[in-house]
Amino acid sequence: MEHEKAVKEALNALYHHPDDTVRVADNLLHDSSSNLETLIFCSQTLRSKVQRDFEELPPGAFQKLRESLTTLLKKFHKGPPKVRTQISIAVAALAVHVPAADWGDSGIVSWLRDEMNMHPEYVPGFLELLTVLPEETFNYKIAARPDRRRQFENELTSQMEAALSILTACLNITELKEQVLEAFASWLRLRHGIPGAVLACHPLVHAALSSLNCDPLSEASVNVISELIHYTASPSSGGISAQTPLIQVIVPQILSLKAHLRDSSKDEEDVKAIGRLFADVGDSYVELIAAGSDESMVIVHALLEVTSHPEFDIASMTFNFWHSLQLTLTKRDSYSSLGSEASVEAERNRRQHIFRPAYESLVSLVSVSSDTPQVGFRVQYPEDYQGLSYEDLKEFKQTRYAVADVLIDAALILGGDTTLKILYMKLLEANAQTGNNFQEWRPAEAILFCIWAISNYVSVVEAEVMPQVMALLQNLPQQAQLLQTACLLVGAYSKWLNAAPASVSILPSIIRILMSGMGTSEDCAAAAALAFRHICDDCRKNLCGYFEDLYTIYCMAINGAGGYKVSAEDSLNLVEALGMVVTELPLDQARSALEKLCFSVASPLEEAAKEDLDKKHARELTVHIDRFAFLFRYVNHPEAVAAEINKHWAIFRVIFDARPWDMRTMESLCRACKYAVRTSGRYIINTIGEMLAKIQFHYQQHHQPCFLYLSSEVIKIFGSDPSCADYLKNLIESLFAHTTCLMTSIKEVTARPDIADDCFLLASRCLRYCPHLFIPSPIFSQIVDCAIIGMTVQHREACHSILTFLSDVFDLEKSVNEEQFVRIRDSVMIPRGATITRILISSLAGALPSSRLDTVTYTLLALTRTYGSQAVGWAKESVSLIPRTAVTETESAKFLQALSDVTYGADVNSLIGHAEELSDVCRRNRTVQELVQAALKPLELNLVAPVS
Repeated sequence: MEHEKAVKEALNALYHHPDDTVRVADNLLHDSSSNLETLIFCSQTLRSKVQRDFEELPPGAFQKLRESLTTLLKKFHKGPPKVRTQISIAVAALAVHVPAADWGDSGIVSWLRDEMNMHPEYVPGFLELLTVLPEETFNYKIAARPDRRRQFENELTSQMEAALSILTACLNITELKEQVLEAFASWLRLRHGIPGAVLACHPLVHAALSSLNCDPLSEASVNVISELIHYTASPSSGGISAQTPLIQVIVPQILSLKAHLRDSSKDEEDVKAIGRLFADVGDSYVELIAAGSDESMVIVHALLEVTSHPEFDIASMTFNFWHSLQLTLTKRDSYSSLGSEASVEAERNRRQHIFRPAYESLVSLVSVSSDTPQVGFRVQYPEDYQGLSYEDLKEFKQTRYAVADVLIDAALILGGDTTLKILYMKLLEANAQTGNNFQEWRPAEAILFCIWAISNYVSVVEAEVMPQVMALLQNLPQQAQLLQTACLLVGAYSKWLNAAPASVSILPSIIRILMSGMGTSEDCAAAAALAFRHICDDCRKNLCGYFEDLYTIYCMAINGAGGYKVSAEDSLNLVEALGMVVTELPLDQARSALEKLCFSVASPLEEAAKEDLDKKHARELTVHIDRFAFLFRYVNHPEAVAAEINKHWAIFRVIFDARPWDMRTMESLCRACKYAVRTSGRYIINTIGEMLAKIQFHYQQHHQPCFLYLSSEVIKIFGSDPSCADYLKNLIESLFAHTTCLMTSIKEVTARPDIADDCFLLASRCLRYCPHLFIPSPIFSQIVDCAIIGMTVQHREACHSILTFLSDVFDLEKSVNEEQFVRIRDSVMIPRGATITRILISSLAGALPSSRLDTVTYTLLALTRTYGSQAVGWAKESVSLIPRTAVTETESAKFLQALSDVTYGADVNSLIGHAEELSDVCRRNRTVQELVQAALKPLELNLVAPVS
């Protein structure tokens, strides 16, 4: 018991008392008897406390803490690296917190130099500190104010020369060379503008370059060269033109490493490092390379060498370069300095002509190639694909999609038709190598995948290759993966099929391929169903005469006849496909076709209704209701859809009444009703009344959120229809009255986020489509109060809907230009303005996650634009509540000034920036955040009585 008590007291001290934490952790680190686990734990604790809770330490703690940390840094200069790193980070965090003057005349770098001069035996520990200093500049775990963080960055950049001087002096110590170079790389990340001519002859740069010839390759040198490349391309360093002397030193050294890429004796990690340097050169200098000079083509050929490497991790390093180069070659901005369109077009053609051979090679490298069979695995199924684990299969698919992106880049330079021709030649080569009719299916499948990838870039009038590809598909072996890719390819080229001169004669054989796919495997059936949808979408006019045949296929698929393996979810693609074909039929034929489809959907529901619907599993009903939804959505014949919903309303009514408690069934049913309303419009007027009555009645008992989103759709379609005004007014007041009763506290809003989300989406729709029913109603003020209660709900979608509704209320004049509504709005919002403002500022300051800053800031902006100086006054009242220890007078004034400037039309970005800064200040650590929230009290609402 005594041991347990001691442990509890120690943990309490470590986690809850900053001063005790530092003292306890510090004592244990100084204790020579502490084991490694204790040292690691205490060093991490000490680092964390200095980062987050330095402000809470007693005044004058800095000197003692610095002395203790310095002593520890010396103690562990050759000790466990993990411990030394944590102590170094703690010292760096201390430097971020306190002004440079506290370290002496010139800040921490000068202090560090003096320490190293006085204690050369401890240089390794001090080098670690010098390495982490620049890295901690951008570490937002350190609870420093934004102003202080910027000051620290300026302090370090002003001491760049001193830091490099220290590192240069340390180069003479051979065993520290790697550590010196790592520290140099770290300082380069500050991107401070040292002239390229200075760096080009700097000893640190030459030390890094000379180490590139080491075997094994120096990781630290590679990091330095990589950072130098990024440094030369950084605007803050003056950009490429200012850094030309340095570039002329670096690039030839990197290019000299090209031969190592194919050296089988080289360690894989070394080859990876060399590939990384080539990729960095390509990414950083892509605009220079795009000019197409002889020098730049040397780099391009080196990058092709990297792309050809059999290890995908190495080859894929270049993929970003090929994408960036494609963008640079094709985008208009790259040629803006040339002036006339003729000059632009001429230069674009010249550059693309230069790079065409490189992109032609690229297509061969990333697809299956007879010349480089070792790279075929990138898109080709491995021989043991059936034994791949889930993770391996996932990685393989990600690799294929990465290659697909590269092929798209190539197609944008070469043209889709040319890229297709290259791939087709590879397909013929694969066929010749593996025997006719693709008895070895994997190479063929890989090439078909590549042809699928570029489908959007092949012209619909291509007449040389695609007819041969389509003919070839009909003779493929019935292998599942091969057939799946063939189905995907067919769907991807549906626009080409529609435009093909022989479209009508090709389509039956193409549909036979899809039918074969539906009976092969579930994945293959899914691909076939998707392709079926694409073909019926793009070839619908050509398929109008085949409705009966398509309907037969559909019935077989959904009933599982003929061995079809189409899942219920994938069957919706078939429903959508038929809906698109029905849309193209004349109205009389469309009515007949839709009636037939709806009957096949309704029959199983009517059979189910004869039994006890209560005992049915939701899936037994939703699978059919969802098909209704897709028919109502995709058959664009309003009268025909209205006739079917009216005809089948009886079964809908039965399900509404039998299962209002079942969320899944109600969501499915409401979705079907939503699409019926959306498609039919006024033609559904006879059913709307009863539909709304069902929603209103069942919502009172079961509070299903889907009743609210169905109501939103009805409001959108019928909100301005005078004949529906009574229905809708009654609906709105009933739904909102019950919702506000459900959500009288933030706890209740948090418990029902879906209802909150759909409720305020509906409220925003009411503002837009039927303000005359909503704003004058007593329910308007009640729903505003409910929004205020729920503003700080943590659920992302619910919070967004609530804040958007409030923004819409403030922005009312944008959608409704009627003075009477504005007066009512103001009578409701002005008495609540101070409370809303306080909660919004509290949300910026930590009541909501920082990911919501944009939405919160826009709501505050809308409020300020609407109520001007009055809103600024509310904000001043709120900000004045925050203790000055948390937010200083200066920080408050900057934010309030930005808010005030907005009322006079200032740039919104200024407010966004100052809101982010206020947020950063208030969230810098848990103690400050709790202090601010305790002051602003976002859950104490002080609401006025509802306005009638």
